Amino acid sequence: MMNFIRGLFPEWAVEWPKNLNLPLNKWTNDFVEWLVTEYGVIFETASDAILVVLVGMERFLRDLPWVVVFLGVGALTFFSSGRKWGLTALVAACMFFIGLTDPRLWDLSMMTLSVMLVSTLICIGVGVPVGIAISRNDRMRDMVLPALDLMQTMPSFVYLIPAIMLFGLGAVPAVFATVIYAIPPVIRLTDLGIRLVDEDIVEASDAMGASKRQKLIRVQIPMALPNIMQGVNQTTMMALAMVVIASMIGTRGLGTEVLIGLQQLNVGRALEAGVAIVLLAIVMDRVTQAYGGRFIRMDGRG
Repeated sequence: MMNFIRGLFPEWAVEWPKNLNLPLNKWTNDFVEWLVTEYGVIFETASDAILVVLVGMERFLRDLPWVVVFLGVGALTFFSSGRKWGLTALVAACMFFIGLTDPRLWDLSMMTLSVMLVSTLICIGVGVPVGIAISRNDRMRDMVLPALDLMQTMPSFVYLIPAIMLFGLGAVPAVFATVIYAIPPVIRLTDLGIRLVDEDIVEASDAMGASKRQKLIRVQIPMALPNIMQGVNQTTMMALAMVVIASMIGTRGLGTEVLIGLQQLNVGRALEAGVAIVLLAIVMDRVTQAYGGRFIRMDGRG
């Protein structure tokens, strides 16, 4: 049947024209090789800077007594959520349970948390300004949005390959891959939040003689903070997911335990690390959601 259908068409319509093949593989490899050759010093400098911050963050979190971290996260949740005891108890229970099954998981959680925090801070530091820029320039927005679509739909494992080629193995390429993977939500929601600011309020600020900078800092950004915080929340969750995957390139943390459990067919070891990852995700989600809820409540009172 298939031969009959193929016979109805000329040969050029059946066989794909080989001369039209796009050498995307070669182009990509040549581009990465050119980057490493021409700008290797820049990547090495950036790698050293990120590594200093990352090592400092990891040492700080691992040297803190677990009681200090436990009480600090609980206090942060309590005050940012508007003194909600139920939410604070949930976050505190999750933090306590991380080290309950195996005290070693607490130390690994701090390693994972350090990589995630550094990656998230870079995402916020880069993503919020980019979101503000595209909200004020439609032409730039039309160029950035397809790139964000590509970054969000590309399989996360793909980001590990150029990260290794540019930065080698370890935590730095994990941060690089995590930033690329997790930055789109904060850019999109920053852009959306500023665009959703009521036009009447913007016109009122113009009528009062506010400059573009004053209008952005004092009017648009404060009113867009609920959306921006939602973007930060989503970026944090995506960063945690990517940090676990990045254990494949030598990043220490909970993801390493999952990987070792998979290699050894040790279901219990992988389950313990998996539960710790879930609990850490719940903690980060509830803390960022509670902090974002403060701005929503403030906006509602306004």
